[in-house]
Amino acid sequence: MDDGALDEALEVGVRLLARREHASQELRLKLRQRGFGEAVIEAALGKLSERGYLSDERFVDVYIRHRCEQGYGPVRIVADLQARGVDEQVYRPYLDELDVDWVAMAREHKRRRFGAGRPADRREWGRQGRFLANRGFTAEQVRKVLGDDDDA
Repeated sequence: MDDGALDEALEVGVRLLARREHASQELRLKLRQRGFGEAVIEAALGKLSERGYLSDERFVDVYIRHRCEQGYGPVRIVADLQARGVDEQVYRPYLDELDVDWVAMAREHKRRRFGAGRPADRREWGRQGRFLANRGFTAEQVRKVLGDDDDA
């Protein structure tokens, strides 16, 4: 393996991680897109992990908190983490320990977008339900929000 290529891959990795946290798979893909070979990529990821620059656990923690602050539900957060190549064994403990009232969060986003009160008709119910589902809330959470009498 070429030490120059490894040094360059490490430099690129550090620059990417300086901007924001990345999952290992994300960083692997970005290094691959920049033309680095698999052996160089694996060595670089290993060194970045050893030095504490790359951590899937830290990425998951930051990512989940950030997405919750943005108002995304658990389904969307899990789908996004899986798309970034994060293993369920890594993200599941962070999701399980979250102290988030998903129904209250969904209700707040519904209220901001559509106002208080129940949907006027079936068509409006579907529109609001799709909005909440696209934000990542479960069908049960959507039903609770759109069916609440106390949504004033």
